[in-house]
Amino acid sequence: SWLKFNSRVLEEAFNKNHPLLERIRFLSISASNLDEFYMVRVAGLKAQVSSNIQSDSADRMTPAKQLMEIGKMVRILLDCQQKCLNELFHELEKEKIHITRYTELEEADFNWLDDKFQKEIFPVLSPVAIDPAHPFPFITNLGFGLALEVVLPEDIEPMMAIVILPQYLERFITLPGESNRYILLEEVVFLFMNRLFPSYRLISSGTFRVIRDSEMEIDEEAEDLVRTFESALKRRRRGKVIALFVDESMPGGLREFLREQLEVEPEYTYKNGKMIGLNQISELVNDERPELLFPKFKIRFPERIKDFGGDCFAAIHSKDILVHHPYESFDVVVQFLRQASEDKNVVAIKQTLYRTSKDSPIVQALVRAAESGKSVTAMIELKARFDEEANIEIARILERSGVQVVFGFMELKTHAKISLVVRKELDGISPYVHLGTGNYHPVTAKIYTDLSFFTCDPDICTDAMKIFNYMTGYAKPTHLKKIDVAPINLRKRLMNNINAEIENALSGKPSGIWAKLNSLVDPEIIDRLYKASTAGVPITLIIRGICCLRPGIPGLSENIKVKSIIGRFLEHSRIACFANGFPLPSPHAKLYISSADWMTRNLDRRIETFVPINNSTVHQQILEQIMVANIRDTEQSWDLLSDGEYIRVKDCGKDSFNTHSFFMTNPSLSGRGSALYKKATGKKCKKSKKESKR
Repeated sequence: SWLKFNSRVLEEAFNKNHPLLERIRFLSISASNLDEFYMVRVAGLKAQVSSNIQSDSADRMTPAKQLMEIGKMVRILLDCQQKCLNELFHELEKEKIHITRYTELEEADFNWLDDKFQKEIFPVLSPVAIDPAHPFPFITNLGFGLALEVVLPEDIEPMMAIVILPQYLERFITLPGESNRYILLEEVVFLFMNRLFPSYRLISSGTFRVIRDSEMEIDEEAEDLVRTFESALKRRRRGKVIALFVDESMPGGLREFLREQLEVEPEYTYKNGKMIGLNQISELVNDERPELLFPKFKIRFPERIKDFGGDCFAAIHSKDILVHHPYESFDVVVQFLRQASEDKNVVAIKQTLYRTSKDSPIVQALVRAAESGKSVTAMIELKARFDEEANIEIARILERSGVQVVFGFMELKTHAKISLVVRKELDGISPYVHLGTGNYHPVTAKIYTDLSFFTCDPDICTDAMKIFNYMTGYAKPTHLKKIDVAPINLRKRLMNNINAEIENALSGKPSGIWAKLNSLVDPEIIDRLYKASTAGVPITLIIRGICCLRPGIPGLSENIKVKSIIGRFLEHSRIACFANGFPLPSPHAKLYISSADWMTRNLDRRIETFVPINNSTVHQQILEQIMVANIRDTEQSWDLLSDGEYIRVKDCGKDSFNTHSFFMTNPSLSGRGSALYKKATGKKCKKSKKESKR
């Protein structure tokens, strides 16, 4: 199912409705996705095979059988990527963007490259001859380089050699001149090979790339978690080679030499077109040709906060606010915490951090708050895959400023997105909370669709406090009034809501389930959805990535529809809607936003939140605007068939609908404040005396 998702991503690189450079970006994303799939999923399955695990998974496939099927699909996917690459390069030529071969260079280009090679490239290259005195070098994960067979004129036996190309070197080198011309780094190295191996004659060559096992084993009895993770990160860099990729020009003898030295099985050695490492093709995407990119759109800032002069607390105190990223600015979240750090009436801030940016304004706000004497607690998840090292550094920065840093549970990953601010006000202590579906990451917030919910609802705030106490002091929360938490009661809440819809359908009442998720994998939830379908509950699921449920099977799932939306933005928000005895959409529906996908790991092995939405405006925005728009989408949607295959929704002509375009051009409901009031009444919005006083 994951590989089919990545195929849908790749299809967007073929989609001529997208600007050319955006299609290149999609190709790069599909390649990066596949790298991570091997580093984690394939590595895990290979470890199971090595441990002689024979048990079937939920789809009755052993690890060995899964790997065999993965191999077949990956080879098809790799061929499609190369076909796409050739097509895109041809399209680039039409747009006068040239990928130049070293054999096509003019004298001026050669002289310019000669200087660049000598000053910037040659000093960081270390050509290694392979012989008894020079063993095969260690190649890091995602390491890329040249394999060579060279010989001296007086020698009979050729010599094998390796040249590793450091990952920080640009892969596409921009040639001088007015036209857009690039040359690949490996082409430049081949051009000046005589500088690396003087007097040697090149017999054969090729490029190769290595992917290593990137899973980490952590000792649950560790006394120092940070030190344990640092040791594990070092071990990960030297993980077992999972796959070897070589270009199509590499001779069989050179390929076998690499395979044996790296100890890679033949079935995990992939001969892969003219260019490998397609993730780096994203270097071609820049702002120099804006007509080849998606048109820019104006990111909105909630009018409701502007109505209160930028005072987030006054705006939230007036009414709950929902911010829909990336159409509405992530700066709202930053401003909320920045204001908290500077407000003399704020006494405490509690914050979860799963992933964030290198120079995170969130981290800066927490540092400023701690340095000004506020009580600041940061729950940092060290087990955020591939962000472990960055999170260790963030933890050290925060600790140096006086923040109380906590790393949570060894056996549970903290995936919940919660920010809690406690403020002294005229009527006593008032807490404010932000609950999100996405990470506190200002970069991904520009391309991921997520929801940020701000409230000062006393019950929700009290629940948030209990959840923080659970994360910091193992005090298992009891008597939660509104928020459900995994692994404590989130699964039970989901099952109860599905069961209620089954009972409504069987008793003749209106029923229905709408859900928007990244992944649907958990067998228990899937089986209960099948039961709901057979009871007559209409179910619509918007699942971007992995979906292990099969819709449309008579007698099992004929009342279930599943679609996947792949487009300009990455769909990331998690929403669940239950009809509650009224036809969907309805103001009576039970509505939740969540940090959790419906996967066993999220429901049983992570700290996750499931937050009810009761505010009428926010409820209407999520259900009748966001969910309805996603269901209506035709231009970016794929329907899942009963056999597990996906088909792109057909062109609907005048009735076609693009959910991303809709939200880029239409304001949302809950953050509009006086703008919505004036539109509805033609009058200026008036604040209450209490709001004005605040």
